[in-house]
Order: sequence, then C-alpha cells, then structure tokens
Amino acid sequence: MKIWCVLLPVSSPYSSVSKKHFGIVSPVLTDNLLWQTIPSGETFFRSQNIIISWFTDLYHKLLIGGNYALKILTVAFVMIGFVANAQTNTQETDIRDVLESMAENLPDDYDMTELVDVLERYRKHPINLNRTSVEELNTLVFLSPLQIANFFTYIKENGPLADVLELQSIAGFDIKTIQMLLPFVTLTNITEYQQLSFKNLVHAGENDLMMRWAQTLQKQKGYNDLPGNRYLGSPERFQMRYRYQYSSILSAALTLDKDAGEKFIGKPFDFYSGNIALFKLGKLKKMVVGDYTQQFGQGLTLWSGFSFGKGPDVTSVAKKDLGLRPYNSTNEYSFFRGAAATINLFKNVDITPFISFRNLDASQKLDAEGNLVQSTINQTGLHRTPTELKNKSVLAQTAFGTTVQYSNNDLAIGAIAYHTIFKNSFITQTAAYDRYSFTGKSLTNLGLFYNYTYKNMYLYGEGAKGLGGGFAYINGMLVSLSSSVSAAITYRNYAKDYHSFFNQAVSESSEAVNERGFYAGLNINPNKYWAFSFYADLFRFPWLKYRVDEPSKGYEVLAQAIYTPSKTFKILVRFKSENKQQNTDLDVPVNFLDDVKREGYRAETNWQLNNNWHFQNRLEVSQYKKGSAKREFGYLIYQDVDYSPMFAKLTGNVRFAYFNTPSYNSRIYAYEDDVLYSFAFGMYNGKGFRTYLNMKYNIIKKLNVWFRYGLFIYKDVETVGTYLDEIKGNKKSEVKIQVRYQF
Repeated sequence: MKIWCVLLPVSSPYSSVSKKHFGIVSPVLTDNLLWQTIPSGETFFRSQNIIISWFTDLYHKLLIGGNYALKILTVAFVMIGFVANAQTNTQETDIRDVLESMAENLPDDYDMTELVDVLERYRKHPINLNRTSVEELNTLVFLSPLQIANFFTYIKENGPLADVLELQSIAGFDIKTIQMLLPFVTLTNITEYQQLSFKNLVHAGENDLMMRWAQTLQKQKGYNDLPGNRYLGSPERFQMRYRYQYSSILSAALTLDKDAGEKFIGKPFDFYSGNIALFKLGKLKKMVVGDYTQQFGQGLTLWSGFSFGKGPDVTSVAKKDLGLRPYNSTNEYSFFRGAAATINLFKNVDITPFISFRNLDASQKLDAEGNLVQSTINQTGLHRTPTELKNKSVLAQTAFGTTVQYSNNDLAIGAIAYHTIFKNSFITQTAAYDRYSFTGKSLTNLGLFYNYTYKNMYLYGEGAKGLGGGFAYINGMLVSLSSSVSAAITYRNYAKDYHSFFNQAVSESSEAVNERGFYAGLNINPNKYWAFSFYADLFRFPWLKYRVDEPSKGYEVLAQAIYTPSKTFKILVRFKSENKQQNTDLDVPVNFLDDVKREGYRAETNWQLNNNWHFQNRLEVSQYKKGSAKREFGYLIYQDVDYSPMFAKLTGNVRFAYFNTPSYNSRIYAYEDDVLYSFAFGMYNGKGFRTYLNMKYNIIKKLNVWFRYGLFIYKDVETVGTYLDEIKGNKKSEVKIQVRYQF
C-alpha cells in the first residue's frame, strides 16, 4: 500500500523550496510517503474515488503559519489515505520503450545485449540513489551527464534524498526522465556486503539460462552445392547464454553462439565468451577475468563495446564513460580477453591496469619477401565460407596498459596509455584513400580526457595520439539555459593519420579519423506536454574516402517535436536531412564529386486504449537525390498492436506494414520488437508487405518461452536478396524460438 502526500504545486512560487521545510514529517511515515508535485488548482482522483484538491494560496498561508500547521495538514492527508485504503497502480518503465528510443542512435546491426543486461539487473537490484556514484548512474543511458552532475550537486547541498520523487526538485529532471528512472532506483540503506556469505552465494544467487534458435525458412543460394564460395554449415542460428548474479557484487557469464551458415558438427558453437567479475571489495572496485570492455573519456583513445552517436536527444553527443565492465554480448570483435581491475589508490584516484590476448579474423597474403602480412581486420565474426574460415583467428593481438583517473562530483581528469602488438605487420594498401592507414605491427596510444561541471555547464573533452601518427581531439559543452532549455555544442578534429584500434568517438564516419566537425543542438521542454529537439552537424573530410576521390564536406540536421497530452497518447513528428559528397555515377575520364542528399520525414502516434492494449502508427517518407539524377521518393506505413495484460501468461505484439522505395538508396530502417535480448532493425527496401508476430508465454513463474515469426512479401520480383543470400521467389520469412529459465 502506498500512502499519498501531496506537497507542492508546480506553478507555485514555492515549488523550489528546500526539502528541509518538510523535515517535520515523522521518520516512521517517510518510508510510506510518495511525494508528488501537481499543477496548481488541478484535481487528482485516487483509488476508491477519493478526490484531493490543492490550492496555492492555502499552502502559502500554511508555510507562513509555521511547520505545525503543515504537519497537521500532512497527517490529515495521510489519514485520508489510510481510511480510503488508497493504493497506487504505478506502472514500471517498459525496458522495450527505453531500447526503442536508444536504437535510433545505433548502426542497424548493433547488438544491444549489454544495454538490456544493465536494465534487467537494475530492475532486480535497483541503484541506491543515496549511495551511488557518477560511474553507476552513467550506465543509465537515458540520463545525460548534465543531469547526473546536477544530481550530485543537489545531494551535496541538501543531503540524502528522503524519497525518490524528490528528484523533481533537481534541475533537468523532467517528468519523462523520472518516469524512466523510477523502476531502476531505490533508497534502501542495506549494503550488498551486509548480506554476503557462502550460504547466500549458493542460495541467494540468481541464475539465468537462455537458449535461442532461429532460421530463415526459405533456402538461400549459399546452401546449394556450388563451386567456390558457399555456406559450409547449416542455416539455423543458435545461441545459449548463462548468467549468475549475486546482488551487484559478483557475476559470472558464459555465452555460446553459432551464426547461420556456420558449422554445427564437431565444435557445435563458433563463438565462446565468458567472464567472472567482482565489484565493491574495499580498494578493489572492480575486477574482471575473461572477456571485458573498457570505456573511457569520449571514446577517442580507449572504448570498446556499446556506444551511442548522434540522436534526437542532443545530450547524447557527450559520451558517459563507464570504465571497466564485463562483456556479455555476442558481437565477436569489440571486446578484450584477459584480465583487468579498477583499484582505488587513494581518495578520488583510481587506476585500471589491463592485459588482453585475442586472435582476430584478418585477410592475409605474402609480401615480396615471402613474409605473411595482413591488409584488413574482419569485424563481422562470420565463418561460413571457405574464405571466411581461412581468415578466422589468424591474427594474434596483445594489448596491455592502464588508465589513471581522478574524479569527484565536479571534476574528472584521466590519462590513458596502452600498447598493442600484432603477430604480423599491416601493409600499405594500393587505394589512394588508404594512404594514411596504419602500417606496422605495433602501436602505442596515449590520451587525456576530462569533464567539469560549473553551475549549469558541463564541459568535456579528450585528446589522443597514436605514436607515429596524427593527433585527434574533441571538446564540447552541455549547458542548461533555463529550466526548460538545454544546449549541446561540440567541436571535433581527427587527423587523417590518427590510429587507434579501440576508437568509437562521435563522428560522421564509422571511425573517428580524417574528420573535422561542429555540432550544435537544443532540447526544449516548455511544459509537460511538449518536447522539441534540434541539431545541426557540419563536417569536413580533409583526405579521400572510399568512393570519394577528393576532400569532401557535408551536413546533417534534425528537428523533432513530441506532443504528449496524456500518459496514454503521444504524437511525434520528425524531419532529418543529410548531405554528403560522393564520386559521380557518370562515365567520365576523371571523377568529380556530386552532392548526395537524403531526407526523412516521420509522423508517429502512440496510444494506449487501456491497460491491455497499446497501438503505434507510423508514416515515414524518404527522399534520395544524387547530383542531377532524378529524385527518388519512398515511404513506409505500419500499424503495431501490442496486447500485454498485467499478470497474464500470454502476451504479444504484431506489425502490419506496407513499403515502397524505388531502390536501395531510398531504403528505410525501422526498429522492430523482438524476443528478449534480441534486436531487429528492419530494412524496408523495394515494394511489398511486412508483418511479424511476437508472443511470450509464462509457463511457470521462472520459465518463459518466446516465439517470433516474421515475413516479407515483395512485389514484382523473382528473387529476394543478393549473392549467397539470394532466395528464389518473392518471400522471405524467419522463425525464432527462445526459452529462458531463471533459478
């Protein structure tokens, strides 16, 4: 049972009053109080049809009249809650909603398992806001660095929170942010190590076993007995993962994965990954043995695993470094394998030494002297064909180094130094745009990074250099211009010969190299109904690029508006335009650059009929134009229906979509719901229909089964797909089954 205590109207001149005014509330009652700010004069209905009305003038008089009157009124509201047996039916944030909002910032093939792991863990073991750290809050992707800085400033000035809804008093914490945050936080004072014992490790630890099978139902060309390259394995995809978690202090993980086309005989899984991690053991803040990631600074020098880029939330342009973390994804490239630890040397100073031994996929050949060399590293993790198997794990990589970081609530400064050694040398490529690519067999990387909070400003940046190559740096600022307006400004300059194998800084290209850019954006939230986002990014590439035979330039702009008149209805409209330069398609003696312009228009509604039914509608239009060629025009329209009654054994959702795009150039990507820990970014290309069905059945409390069926039907085509993925006919469908057992 929740007991409601109405405190302050938002529009009241006293809405920013210090929480010390509420110190008269009995500590016995505090744990049962749910604080809520409400609009002035608005009437709220509670369970049992209780009506509570609040008037600003009355509250003003009570404040002037002294704490005794306020105490009487508070107790009166508490008693009303008891008499009526009022209960709240607050809904937890759906992790799926968080994922969909984040997915738009990522490549279409990105594995978001790391993000889901974090959110799932915090739902079971919420963050204690009165004992948390900057690093811990950084793992919540929907919080901006400025919001996190404001949180710690508030705690420093006012002391520990009395209730999680006191977050409403902190600058930058709007209603949407708090609603997303609530399922993942708490104020409990029980620490993890108060509960640590061998008995609890065995009986109180949480075990999570998941198995997933998926397969394209139509036979693809690569599975035929073809001469040369073909798929040597079977068409199913299979994944198994096991997780052990004891509170937030000990974890273990094992992940096994087989992609479609890989062999399942002999060695049943193509990819194996695992780790054991320990946290919060005195001076030893973290330790991971096995597979892990490191994320420091702004991603220029040392960053592996999950990463965001530009997105509708303009504050996402500032990265939130998470330091050392265990790696639990199926991505077969972006991680370290070995051991690492974060150790507190003394107050506010941590050191993170690491060592990693990996065998990478690479294409190799013999040089003029007969030595084995490699030209490129393959990052797909696919081992289906004779060529892919030949390149598997042929390049030994050893990396070792350390990061030293000083941090307090306002300032963080860090230094990174590490060395990477390869078994064989990289050679200069013949293409002109590859002239400044890395050569040799070893590389030393150095970096400095910082962030600093001053009043309503958050300053951040990083400088990095690979010895023997160029220099790269990025600097930026987030600033809260008012309670409803925040801005982001970033400048980046990455030399054409900057080298780093663990580089995921903000950039227009896939790597932060050979680029200069200036980014500016605004978030505007004038009231609880409206939210606006705008950004512009101007960039220039000083050297050549793939299919770009001259230095080039471009820009990207986005404008978005969201209208949310109620908790059950939302409208979104968005415009995005991008202009780059590329070699002309014309047959000319010397290539020149044409402007390539892509534009996207989106209109979307989300509405909830009742507690069981949820609907989403979207219309998206794409335009593509290169040089003087005719403009392409494509569109996608879909209807999503979600049926998720509370406590029901069976839930599910379905999509019905129609798309029409003239070519691959005007393709449209759209996030698709999938089974837990699996993610789909549907590519809508050509003309046809798309539908999928997801179902989840709770067999017993801790045993769940998911089923997914997806189907593309294309019009006016004889084949679907290209090369080895080609399918005869106009249909492509997939089935996926997943089982999860928690014990």
